[in-house]
Amino acid sequence: MTPLPRLMVAPNGATKTRADHPALPVTIADIVACAQDCHAAGADGLHAHVRDAEGRHVLDAGLYSELLAELARQVPAMQVQITTEAVGRYTPAEQRKLVETLRPRMVSVALREITAEPDAALTRRFFAFCAEAGIAVQHILYDPTDVARLGALVADGTIPGGGLQVLHVLGRYAPGQVSTPDDLTAPLGRQKASGLTPDWAICAFGAAETACLLAAIAQGGKARIGFENNLLMSDGRIARNNAERVAELVRLTGWR
Repeated sequence: MTPLPRLMVAPNGATKTRADHPALPVTIADIVACAQDCHAAGADGLHAHVRDAEGRHVLDAGLYSELLAELARQVPAMQVQITTEAVGRYTPAEQRKLVETLRPRMVSVALREITAEPDAALTRRFFAFCAEAGIAVQHILYDPTDVARLGALVADGTIPGGGLQVLHVLGRYAPGQVSTPDDLTAPLGRQKASGLTPDWAICAFGAAETACLLAAIAQGGKARIGFENNLLMSDGRIARNNAERVAELVRLTGWR
């Protein structure tokens, strides 16, 4: 099973557009170029969203196949994780179909979205399929309740406990959202109380993204950074591009 990258860049997400930042990568060519720049700056992983011709987030196996092929050709050393984010539009069945069709090496799945499936047996079979196919699933957790739910699903065998991967999300898409390092306390406490010992990372919304990531790294976690969650450098100015966000964190951690 592919371990989580130490530093994953999330360059676009599902909702931002070039109206939010002119350097937001939207097309496959944009994303590949961004990946090359971010890899050169020190990122070893990419969290990938694809967009349709109108710039909308889509779970499109064809577009993902094209993107993965281009990334493998042009940035072969970079690990790539696709997303199944529902954005209030895609069903658990559609999320499962994307993964089952594409069979990516890595995928992120929001626990609360995939477990909205009324038939729990389908959820169990999906995670069994991922394990058998060697797909590294990163479980997206938004609060301590999600962490406890993951613990229960691991305990009852719905989700395999081996090679467990987690992303703790600090904050939400909301105007003026500012996450803080203190937001780590509750999810990490629940993670320990649930008996989970995953390969874990965080992402954080708002201007304190860098401080939150540094706090997580100091506690043994990994980092996901980029325009999906935050456009600002640690000094409050708008970043020129995703690679500048990566370079700042690399400099502060001394990873290069």
